[in-house]
Amino acid sequence: MSAGEVMKTEERLIFHTYPLCKHSDMPEEIKQEAIEMCVTATEKYTDNYESAARAIKDGLDKRFGGPFHVIVGESYACAVTYQAKSLLYMYNGGNIAVLVWRTVSSF
Repeated sequence: MSAGEVMKTEERLIFHTYPLCKHSDMPEEIKQEAIEMCVTATEKYTDNYESAARAIKDGLDKRFGGPFHVIVGESYACAVTYQAKSLLYMYNGGNIAVLVWRTVSSF
């Protein structure tokens, strides 16, 4: 290293091996069941996010009534309008993001 040369430091990537809930306003008992469904589906369908999202949606609709909406993927951005106390945003397996929300079924 020569004089005047600045040593570059690389940022360490944080890789979570456990489910990480970034934001949720769901009641705790619903949140825990939804997280379990999301983890199960993303581990079962590791290469097919569409199938994972379908499995999560079907499970939540059956257990809590619909309509739930689910997005599973990596590197996406979104903005949603949702029914109060029905949003869950989490990561599983480090980089798989899962967004779950419910909309109002009737106006």
